[in-house]
This record gives sequence, C-alpha cells and structure tokens, in this order.
Amino acid sequence: MQGFVGRRFASLALLSLGLSGSVPRDAFASADPASKRAAPLPVAVLGKVSLAKLKSSEPTEIKAGLDDARASAKGGLAAVPLIVDLLRKGLPYPLTVAALDALGDIESERASATVAWFVRHRSVEVRRSAVRALAHTGGALAVGALRLALSDGDPRVRGFAAAGLGSLRAKDAVGDLFVALDHRVNEAAVSIGQLCAPSECEALEGRLGRVPFDVVSSGLDPILFRPSGEVSDDAKVKLVGRLRELGTGETNRFLREAVGRWPKTGSARVRQVLEQAVLATTGSPTNSPHEAGGGVSP
Repeated sequence: MQGFVGRRFASLALLSLGLSGSVPRDAFASADPASKRAAPLPVAVLGKVSLAKLKSSEPTEIKAGLDDARASAKGGLAAVPLIVDLLRKGLPYPLTVAALDALGDIESERASATVAWFVRHRSVEVRRSAVRALAHTGGALAVGALRLALSDGDPRVRGFAAAGLGSLRAKDAVGDLFVALDHRVNEAAVSIGQLCAPSECEALEGRLGRVPFDVVSSGLDPILFRPSGEVSDDAKVKLVGRLRELGTGETNRFLREAVGRWPKTGSARVRQVLEQAVLATTGSPTNSPHEAGGGVSP
C-alpha cells in the first residue's frame, strides 16, 4: 500500500483519534453525545457471534463477519475497532474492500484515520471503496483525504471524492472542487451547487457556455432549491435570468423541470420568474440531437 500522506502524518492522525493502539470497546459507544440525550435508534445491534467471526483467522469467517457488520449498519459500532485492526494488520484485496465497505456502512468517524490510508492504495478498487467509505465516516481527516483524492488517476475515484465532499458539507473545499471541475471532474458541479457562497455560486454560473450545459446545470439545480437563508431570492432570480438569456432548448427543459419540482412553500417570486423564463424560451432551438426529441410539454 502506498503511503497516504506520509507515515508521520498517518501516525499523528491515528494518535489524534485514539487508534494508534488498542481501542476500548466502549470508546465508540460513548463518542456520540446524542446517544446520551435521546433513546437509541431502532437498529439491529451486531451480536457476539458476528464479532467472534471478525476475530477468526479464516477468511470465510472474516467475510461473514464483515457482511454481518454491513447489514447492521450503525448497529455494528462495536465491530469498528476489530475491522480497523484487521485493516492495519493487512487483508487480501477482496477482504480489504469488504472491510472498507463495512466501515462506510457503520458510519463511525473513528474509522476515518484508518480508511484514509487506503485512498493512496495501489489497487483502484480499494481506493474507490476507501473514498466511498470516507463520505460516510466523515470528520476532518475524511475531508482532507477526499480533497487529495480529487487528483487521483482514476475518474471514478475523483467523482466519488467530489460527491463525498458535497455530502460532508465541506465548504472549505469549494476551491478544490472548482479546480476539479475545470479538469473535467463533472461530479464537482453538484457539490459546488450544494456548498457555494454567493460569489462562488456566481462563479459556477460563469461556466455557462464554457462547460457543457448538463454539467453546469447539475450544480445550478441545487442552488435554485437551497433555502433562502443560504441563497437569496435575488440571487436565484438573477440565475434564472442568465438561463433565460441563453435561450436554448436545454435551458428550456431545465427550467420546465425546475417549475415542475418547485415546492408549494417555495418563493412565489422565484416561481413566477421561472414560469416567465419557460415561456420566453419555449420554441428555442435545440443544440444537440438528444434535445430534439426530448422536450417537456407545457
């Protein structure tokens, strides 16, 4: 396995999360403050038999234990230190992928330091699983690893990393996402739309005409539907105006779909502007064979 960001950083990361040595079994159960304030969620807690499988030396037993952990999802919290230990000791590729997938399904931030090591693994399948898992384990280490993964040699790893940063609400990563978008990591557009501050949202809009419309519009869609406390009605009206000015079949279809999904409790002003833009762009020329037969009826 290739080093993630150097042994020194990895060691410090593990120490910071208490994973450099043995981990008390109750460490994970007490890590979530919400567990002290509310009744536990109705999840199937992983049983002793399944945990025993993870301590086995038999690959088939380990795989069965990992499958049980995945099925338990957040109920498999007790398995995290065992799976982390298995990964640190080393597993065959198929079991490594299964272990990373299990940690992703369990969604414990305590696993992020270990999972992050595998973002630089020589196996692309391992890297893909690691990046997907980090999007669920979360935390600062996960965000840092995903930002690095935006420059991975595999397009799917880059795409998973971009999407993961959006799901983790990593607003500090918007600049990196723009760099990725400009290097054809199309998934970055959606995350930018989910996270952008006003000036950043305008920068995404500025890609209209320079980046394929379907890519840019995948990020413009979440901007339109974000709460007014995050994106003002004025900004949304301005965005619709820019789309209206494009006057293409693609923009008309996008606007029609937005009107169709506009919430009843959404801004009446923005809805009116959307409807006006739909009428103004109806009959606009198509700009691809795909558009020619794919219009949305009024």
